[in-house]
Amino acid sequence: MGGRFGAFSFVDRITEVVPGMRARGSYQVPKGLDAFPSALAAEAVGQLAAWASMAKLEFRRRPVAGLARETRFLRKVRPGDVLTLEADLESCTDDDVAYAGRATVDGEAVIALDQCLGPMLPTEDFDDPEALRRDYALLCGAGAPNARFAGLPALALEPGEAVAGERASATLRVPASALFFEDHFPRRPVFPATLLLDRQIRLALGPAREALKPDAGEEVAAARVLDVKVRTFIPPGEVLELTAQRVATDDPLWTARLSARANGKAVATARVEIGKRSIA
Repeated sequence: MGGRFGAFSFVDRITEVVPGMRARGSYQVPKGLDAFPSALAAEAVGQLAAWASMAKLEFRRRPVAGLARETRFLRKVRPGDVLTLEADLESCTDDDVAYAGRATVDGEAVIALDQCLGPMLPTEDFDDPEALRRDYALLCGAGAPNARFAGLPALALEPGEAVAGERASATLRVPASALFFEDHFPRRPVFPATLLLDRQIRLALGPAREALKPDAGEEVAAARVLDVKVRTFIPPGEVLELTAQRVATDDPLWTARLSARANGKAVATARVEIGKRSIA
């Protein structure tokens, strides 16, 4: 299939769908990967919801990242895992789609999304509607080949100012070109919001680790991300300034505000809760 439908596509098969209402599907994480960020499991659920919404609107319009009230990270996703995906659409119009969903592995929940809202925009601005119809027919039929995804580029964070246990900042340079843009999106490349969130969480893990001081056999990990708001598209080559600033709470979890800015303007915001867990 080349880059398209493989570089950043995380639904292998749609096993049940009622367009505009619900969808069920699956995705096998390639066994040869070193790791599979949990944020990509959230991407898989969002993509399943996107297929159900696009089918309802006859592929005239497609959703893009917007708001997510709550994302719960319940278990690591490992190479070789088969994700069972569920998406339930609360509403689907020409203006937006509202949905919730989750991914499980062998009946155990690995991620859950609630109160997500994606603005609907003209499909032809981002992709070829006919190509999407063919992709959808394949997913609903024989299914796409496994192991299409070959991993991500490094997307390294350049450290900035930091206060131990309290704050961290970094620069993220979005690649000018990358394979994932062939899926996201062919006619208008956009840096995926889930990849941005993954890097923001990674930034926050540094001061969280300093504050929580995990024991041997423990690690720190995101438990929940709240109030994700993507304010604008991120084009190839953009330079993002990321910050994670601790917020004082009575909860034993380490909580921080996440922000991303480009050219002095807000690009995305969220809040993350991080705690300790046993290393499995």
